[in-house]
Amino acid sequence: MNKEELIKRYFATWIKKDGSNLVEIFDYNIRYSECYGPEYRGIEQIKAWFDDWNQRGTVLKWDIKQFIHATDQTVVEWFFECEYDGEIAGFDGVSLIKFNAEGKIIELKEFMSKSEHVYPYGN
Repeated sequence: MNKEELIKRYFATWIKKDGSNLVEIFDYNIRYSECYGPEYRGIEQIKAWFDDWNQRGTVLKWDIKQFIHATDQTVVEWFFECEYDGEIAGFDGVSLIKFNAEGKIIELKEFMSKSEHVYPYGN
């Protein structure tokens, strides 16, 4: 499976609320840093986070805007929207994803930006 397909599969995992394929996507020693601070180390923490988060939330959209590839890394620009504890929120983001020799994700760092932009000097 190529990098883009693996990333699409991971995003779909959240939409479907089905984490049964997380061990196929991530290296056992994955390091995952979310855009608002939490960091997870190892596949067991990823699975626990996935299960806990999905008890309180639902991913409504995780749309990929573009991929940028460089050797063992891929940058993904996306839009994310979810319902969590009864509140709907969305934001733009970027993930920096590093792959191991087997093609699994070994490191993932997320960064976010507000979806609504202001134009202080006009459009």
